[in-house]
Amino acid sequence: MPWFHHEAPSISRAEVESLCQLLLDEARDRLKCDFRRVLLLPPDLTRAHSGAGWITETLYHLLPRSCDTHVIPTLGQHVPHTEAENRWMFGSIPNHRIHAHDWRNGVTRVGVIPASKVAETTGGKADWEIPIDLNSMLVAEKWDLIINVGHVVPHEVLGFANHNKNYFIGLGGKETICASHIAAAVYGIENNLGSLITPLRACYNWAEEQFLGHLPDVFMQVVMQRDEQNQLVHSGVYVGDDLDTYLMAARRSRAQNITTFDRPVKKIVAVMQADEFRATWVANKAVYRTRMAMADGGELLIIAPGVERFGEQPEVDALIRKYGYSGTERVLGLYRTEADLRDIAHGTAHLLHGSSEGRFTIRYATRSLSRQDIEGVNYAYAPLDEMLERYSPGTMKEGWNILPDGEEVFYISTPSAGLWAAQEKLARRENP
Repeated sequence: MPWFHHEAPSISRAEVESLCQLLLDEARDRLKCDFRRVLLLPPDLTRAHSGAGWITETLYHLLPRSCDTHVIPTLGQHVPHTEAENRWMFGSIPNHRIHAHDWRNGVTRVGVIPASKVAETTGGKADWEIPIDLNSMLVAEKWDLIINVGHVVPHEVLGFANHNKNYFIGLGGKETICASHIAAAVYGIENNLGSLITPLRACYNWAEEQFLGHLPDVFMQVVMQRDEQNQLVHSGVYVGDDLDTYLMAARRSRAQNITTFDRPVKKIVAVMQADEFRATWVANKAVYRTRMAMADGGELLIIAPGVERFGEQPEVDALIRKYGYSGTERVLGLYRTEADLRDIAHGTAHLLHGSSEGRFTIRYATRSLSRQDIEGVNYAYAPLDEMLERYSPGTMKEGWNILPDGEEVFYISTPSAGLWAAQEKLARRENP
C-alpha cells in the first residue's frame, strides 16, 4: 500500500509542498535514511505543466544543505535540457547538480526481460527479449534515497505514465527503449491507451522486481484535473514504493483524465505549447490522445507554434522524413527489410503511433516547418497565423465550440494531460 496519499478537487501548491516534507519524514523513518546522498528523478520539460519542476525544487531545498543531492531529468531519448531550460523548469537548483541522461553511452546493463515473458504478455505479438540498460549514475553509485517525481496520465505505451516508466524509458538505454517501444507498438496503441496494466507495463513490473528491488526508492506521483476556471490543478498525490501506489494514482487519472463521447468527433483542434513541444516526436501526443475519439473522415488540427523538427535526434528526424507517417501495414512491412527501421526501432514505433491509418486527416500548423516538410511526411498543412486567428487560444473554450460561420469543433488546450475517446473504443478496457 502507499505510504500515504491525498485526494481533493484541488490541492494547493502549499499543500503539495507540505507533502514533500512528509515524504522525507516517512523516508527517514522507513528507510533509516541519513540523507547523505539523494537522487531526484523528475520528468523532462514536456511535463512541466504538471508542476514536477517546482516539486523537485521543493524537495531539493527541504533536504539538508549537507546532503549531496543530484537531479537527473528522465529524458529517455529526448533532447537534453539547456541550462536556461533547467532554470525555467527547476528554478534555483544549481545547474551543475542537474545531469543529462545519455541514452547511448551513459547506461549499464542490469538484466534482460526474456523473450518468453514478452511473448506471454503480448499474446505472441512480440517475441523478442528486452535488454535492460539503465543510467549508470543511477545503478553504479550509492544512494541513500531515490525519489521519482512524476505525473500519472494516460499514455500510449504504458497505459498510464509514471511509476517505473521513470526507470525503463526515462533512464533507459537505446536497446531498452527500442525493443520496448516496438513491442508496445505492434501490440497496438489503442490497446494500450487507458489500460492500467499493458503488456509492457507487466514486463516492467517483472523487471523492477527482478533487478531493482535493492534501490532505496520512493515514488511521488501526481494526478491533475481541470477546475471550474479550466485551470489544471493537482487532484491527487500518491507516495509509496509499491505497485499499489501506481494503481491508486492510475485509477484516479482514469476517472478524471479520460473524456468520452457518445459518437466519434468530426473535428478536433489541439494546441501544443511552444515552450514544451518542439518536435512532432512529442507534439504527436495530440494524435495519440485523440485518435480514439476521431471519426472516420474527420480532421485533427494540431496548432504547434514551437515545432521545428520531426525527430528529437537527427537520425530519427531523417527516418521520419524518409518513411513518413504512412500506416502500420506499410511500415511494419518495411521494418522486415530496412536496416534503418530496425536499428532505430523506437522511431519505427513512433511512425506507427503517429499515423491515422488513413482514417482521418492530421493537419499541422507550425511556424518553422514548411508545407513541403509537413506534406512530405503524409500530414496535411495549415498556415499557423491563420489558424491562430480562427482558433485563438485566447477565445476558444475547452470542449465544444461553434464558430461564427457555424463550424463546430472540439477544442483541447493541453492534449498531453488526458485521453479523449468514443465510448465504444473504451468498452473493452479491464478495470482491476
